[in-house]
Amino acid sequence: MMENSKTIRSPFFYVGDKYKLMPQLKQLMPKKIEQYIEPFVGGGSSFLNSKGTSYMLNDIDSYVVELHRQIGSYTGKSEELFDALFEIIDFYGLSCSYRGICVPEDMKKKYVKTYYSKYNKDAYIRMRKDFNANKNDFLRLYLLLIYGFNHMIRFNGKGDFNLPVGNVDFNNNVYQALNNYLDFVGEHEIEFFNMDYISFLEKIRFDKNSYVFLDPPYLISMSEYNKLWNDKKEDELCEYLDSLNDRGIKFGITNLITHKGKVNQRFLEWSKKYCAYDVKSNYISFNDNTIKADSQEVFVTNYA
Repeated sequence: MMENSKTIRSPFFYVGDKYKLMPQLKQLMPKKIEQYIEPFVGGGSSFLNSKGTSYMLNDIDSYVVELHRQIGSYTGKSEELFDALFEIIDFYGLSCSYRGICVPEDMKKKYVKTYYSKYNKDAYIRMRKDFNANKNDFLRLYLLLIYGFNHMIRFNGKGDFNLPVGNVDFNNNVYQALNNYLDFVGEHEIEFFNMDYISFLEKIRFDKNSYVFLDPPYLISMSEYNKLWNDKKEDELCEYLDSLNDRGIKFGITNLITHKGKVNQRFLEWSKKYCAYDVKSNYISFNDNTIKADSQEVFVTNYA
């Protein structure tokens, strides 16, 4: 079985995921977890770095959930997955530094900081167009995520994937992350759901060793993933966590307390009822990719 002492990186890379925070957060999770429950699973860095017996994982984004299911379906068949991914990469002529298919040196010298995006742009646009013609092709969607700007999943009002190319490619980190993900999924009992978080939590039969880990959208952030979150939803979540606490169910929740001059006062006041820990934040702005020194991220639990 995979040793879980090191931090496992999710193969669904995206700005703001909890990968860099997991060494801190793992230390604050309960020592004994049987049923690990995550209502906002996102890329999955959190569950990949927890020690549960069984996992119930949910996200309201159907594309996110289906990516987990599709990639996870290759458990025990990693060579088949990589063959399929590399076939797509070669079909479009994308760079793949993991396999030594690199950007020419003259282009690297000409575009020192952006050579991947310059090299892959046309191929990426063709791949994006083909995916939008058949949105059930989740291996293409995965590669759009890998080669796309900030590794995000973003669709326009017409329902088309519209993320531009990023300055990245399929490298050794992607290869290792996929292998680690398949190993973890193969070693654990995992079930994915695509529901709103309350409907998901309402269907669960909790026991004394259940643990709910929450990484919800951040109210005071303008991240792409947080645009549908508002004051009412923040209050609703806090009230629901109070009800879990009343039932003796352990939870831990991350949130952003201060960011770019804003303060999440409602969450700050609510958190005073529980145990709140400062975490060394890796919160990054979608717009300029710099870590915000004035951002304070916290982890709140109802257990010591």
